[in-house]
Amino acid sequence: MPRPATPSHREVELLETLRRLGGSGRSAELALMLDVSEETVRRTIKTLAKAGSVERVHGGAYLVGPRSSGETGPSFFRRMGENPDEKAQIAAAVLPKIADGMTVFLDVGSTTSFVAEALRQRRNLTVVTNSIGVAQLLANHNGNRLHLLGGEMCSDDRGTFGPVAEAQAGRFAFDVVVLSADALSPKYGLLFHNPAEAELTLAVTAAAEQVIVVTTHSKFSESAPHRGPAPQHLSLLVSDREPGKKLARALTDWGVAFALASPAAEEA
Repeated sequence: MPRPATPSHREVELLETLRRLGGSGRSAELALMLDVSEETVRRTIKTLAKAGSVERVHGGAYLVGPRSSGETGPSFFRRMGENPDEKAQIAAAVLPKIADGMTVFLDVGSTTSFVAEALRQRRNLTVVTNSIGVAQLLANHNGNRLHLLGGEMCSDDRGTFGPVAEAQAGRFAFDVVVLSADALSPKYGLLFHNPAEAELTLAVTAAAEQVIVVTTHSKFSESAPHRGPAPQHLSLLVSDREPGKKLARALTDWGVAFALASPAAEEA
């Protein structure tokens, strides 16, 4: 039997929420904004996906068709759907490094979004971010203070970039900065496709006590054109697999520690 053309009230609400989020959202974000359970969100997404209104990915959905945020918008959520178990394990390994009351910066990376979800266990954080998703997850929760950086919105990454974001970030003193990257080079360190993202990492690492890099092992073999902060400014790399010999030697030379995330870390 064909589905009725008129969407339900819940479906309309979810579609409008996705539009407010720039065309895509995680189930946890949508549940918070709609004040419903994640299971309700998942059921609604499933119905909308059958109707062709959204595309489902692991942990969320994005709008499709002419009312979506454009050709580049869904790419963040395609990345979110890649290696979700490994990203959750990485987030679990990072959680013990961040204590209640710390001042933390979180970037727009898909792995960083998993870290943000894990940080909902912490209290009284001062969170600074250029990520819409991180802001939705951690604002007005457990006594947190959330600062969303200004600047130009990039729909592809669901975040803000540019001189305004960099200037605002430079006014904070961070206990911990959590960064992702498009590639990790044994010669140059963190590499990015977006030059504005690379520039923002310079501002936040200059104001950081500790810089934690979170990335799956797939980034060890990738490349990108724009360099991030000097690798000697990094403190810790957390990944789901050990780096190869060349990268491991570079980490040692830079003074960067390595932590291996594992299913055991996720269960701890």
